[in-house]
Amino acid sequence: MDLVFRDAEVVDGSGGDSYRADVGIEDGRIVSIVKEAAAAGCQRPTARRVLDAEGLVLAPGFIDMHAHSDLALLRDPDHGAKAAQGVTLEVLGQDGLSYAPVDDRTLAEVRRAITGWNGDGSDVDLDWRTVGEYLDRLDAGIAVNAAYLVPQGTVRMYAMGWEDRPATEAELNRMRRLVAEGLEQGAVGMSSGLTYTPGMYAPDSELTELCRVVARYGGYYCPHHRSYGAGALRAYEEMVTLAREAGCALHLAHATLNFDVNEGRAPELLALLDQALDAGADISLDTYPYTPGSTTLLALLPSWAGEGGPDATLERLRDAATAERIRHHLEELGSDGCHGVPVDWATIEVAGVSDPALADLVGTRVGDWRTARRLLIADRLGTTILQHVGHEENVRAIMRHRVHTGGSDGILQGLKPHPRAYGTFPEYLGRYVRELGVLSLEECVAHLTSRPAARLRLPDRGLVKEGHVADLVLFDPATVASGATYENPRTLPVGIPHVLIDGRFVMEDGKRTDVLAGRSIRRTP
Repeated sequence: MDLVFRDAEVVDGSGGDSYRADVGIEDGRIVSIVKEAAAAGCQRPTARRVLDAEGLVLAPGFIDMHAHSDLALLRDPDHGAKAAQGVTLEVLGQDGLSYAPVDDRTLAEVRRAITGWNGDGSDVDLDWRTVGEYLDRLDAGIAVNAAYLVPQGTVRMYAMGWEDRPATEAELNRMRRLVAEGLEQGAVGMSSGLTYTPGMYAPDSELTELCRVVARYGGYYCPHHRSYGAGALRAYEEMVTLAREAGCALHLAHATLNFDVNEGRAPELLALLDQALDAGADISLDTYPYTPGSTTLLALLPSWAGEGGPDATLERLRDAATAERIRHHLEELGSDGCHGVPVDWATIEVAGVSDPALADLVGTRVGDWRTARRLLIADRLGTTILQHVGHEENVRAIMRHRVHTGGSDGILQGLKPHPRAYGTFPEYLGRYVRELGVLSLEECVAHLTSRPAARLRLPDRGLVKEGHVADLVLFDPATVASGATYENPRTLPVGIPHVLIDGRFVMEDGKRTDVLAGRSIRRTP
């Protein structure tokens, strides 16, 4: 054998009790698990390397079900933000906006639209156009594995631009073909961002038709639904109904309830989900263990302000009369981009800017519309924000649910990004397991490993089991903790010394190696 972990405390991802074992690895797979080897007096496995795992938990590598590393994986081979957390697989293409499938026009527009998430892409050779070509780029070697969702907003942009109207039958057929081609080329499902333009312009009937395509290929639908604020429960119900009508599996993205109108309402959401699950619906969800959200400042604007694309939005902001109309929607009516809730500028913190000349604004609160408007124009819509609108009791209640999985929703751009990008998984293990006891260790590991692997239909990942791929993490349950804070969000975690992908160390003794063992993880036919 290549490697044996000796005397590890195995938390195997199933949710069952942990056990002590020697675990052997060969050719990237788990080939031997000898339980209680020393106590039983049986012959212990040997290998070219034996690592003493006394006091450490050996678990499957963590799966980040909601990541925004679409360009970061290509830009930054180290990718310590995720590797150091024990993440061995990320799901990209989130919130309906990413970089494939595209033509030249669409690529230029989507780069502008999500500069705040991923940078403008000028430092990456964007030489792909199809989903398959993007996955091929990932296969050249990345820090961690990655799966991809076909982004419905990008598909709509490609097929019909930024128009706020129903698609024609010809345009709908083109969208169906683009989604089918993406799934045939390896995407695991489709995402939507239904508070982001242009994807939010799609009526439910259009989304249902695209979900029928996803269902035919055995994929899943991952919507950022139409509201996490006013009307949030109605928006969740809308997605459940839509997916069931299409016969499509549903995975609810960053499934939380925010803003004052939803304080303490998590039990209502969970009752809705339980009713659907008990009736046979195929539903899962992900959350991050923090209360603030993070997005772009642009995303708060009413949807009509985004029609025509980024340049049209900037023109509306520059025009005083139209800007006043935008302000009225934001501050008095509650824009659809701000989840139907009148914006409280005191809750909006600048996390990152595209223009370095504006860097002194990072970490400040926006405060009022005049400042927001100036910033949007000066930064050409590229500003990232934190939105301090969450509720801890909702976070805890939802993470206990039987279909919950972990997703960082980590935006890696900006001088002060949300700490969830660097801290989600150790935050679960350190704060919510060890300190608060919200979840048991065994249950939490199942949430972060086997449950997402089952959603992704990965038959040989997500468990410490003979024959499975050796994507593994070793951590110290007594010390594991997130180092990332709101003041210092790029601090790496502690208590996670070793991470392996395909049996190769990407983290060893707490340090990032130069190994690029990650590849694209494509839909299983």
